Amino acid sequence: MTRVVIIDDHAVVREGLHRALAAHGYEIAAEAATLAEARAQIAHVNPDVIVVDLNLPDGSGFDLISWARGISKTLGIVVLTLNDTDTHLLAAMQAGASAYIVKSAPMIELIAAIEHSTKSPLSFSAKGISVAMKAATQSFDLTAREFDVLGLLPSGASTKEIASGLFLSQATIKTHLASIFRKLEVANRTAAVSKARKHNLLVD
Repeated sequence: MTRVVIIDDHAVVREGLHRALAAHGYEIAAEAATLAEARAQIAHVNPDVIVVDLNLPDGSGFDLISWARGISKTLGIVVLTLNDTDTHLLAAMQAGASAYIVKSAPMIELIAAIEHSTKSPLSFSAKGISVAMKAATQSFDLTAREFDVLGLLPSGASTKEIASGLFLSQATIKTHLASIFRKLEVANRTAAVSKARKHNLLVD
């Protein structure tokens, strides 16, 4: 059974999600209302998936996503938020989220996002991602897959980890990296991340 931690500062949201996810066969391992509580619960219960809001009373959900992804490459991280903007969506992807869902979406989309996050935690899924990426990458002509790879570089994921997360071979990832370096006119990962941030391809 997939074990889930629900992180939202509104009790009514947590209660509603708890009932709905439990009804779909998920085990709710814990709930948290703050960034501090979330970190403690994640460390304590070691869940398969976290469902996290971006607006927490003691910090940003982005900080929690980055922290959680830093300690686990296999954790499913699903953002559930009211913020329906390209900026927030891309920032969640760059922080290491697996999926992005707005709170107005039907439950079936949240379930699909959770299932995606358990199967491919390092591959990002969200409505509108192709449009957001096109706007962000148009000046360098990066492909959607190259943007996927570029987005994982700040996390420090190895070539093997990126390949596993995107269901590609390491040779294919190396080819994408070479293309990214060529298009950005850089020589290595560090320089690619630096230039990508300078041109708002990565949202911190």
